[in-house]
Amino acid sequence: MSVRRLLTAAVVGLIGGIGLAAPASAHTSVQSAAATVYGPTFDRIWASVAALLAIAAVVIGRLALTRSTRRIGNGGRRGAVVALGAGLIALVNGGLVLATADGGPGTGNGVVAGAAALVLGLIATLLGGLARARSLRTS
Repeated sequence: MSVRRLLTAAVVGLIGGIGLAAPASAHTSVQSAAATVYGPTFDRIWASVAALLAIAAVVIGRLALTRSTRRIGNGGRRGAVVALGAGLIALVNGGLVLATADGGPGTGNGVVAGAAALVLGLIATLLGGLARARSLRTS
């Protein structure tokens, strides 16, 4: 898959996700304001794990991108595949957290970490795809 197709798919997915989130956000504005929740909830833990996975995937994707230009070793192919897989998992989980959230930040739904996982997962997926494309080109 070319880098241009990968970027196009990522942008279309992001725009589609925003379009699907708009009706959900309109629905939550009608509901009464929920009380602020302190402490861990299931949704916060789920979103935090997805965000940590996304951070790790971004780091691995950056390392794979750096290694993809070298002629020694496997050119960062394994790292690129790991960054792609982990980035997609974080992207999907961040989107699911945001889709199932009943309120905004501070309600115990993990909205902030879910948004971070969504954005960082997209970045990791792009880095992994770019590293994979470069490693295939240099071999």
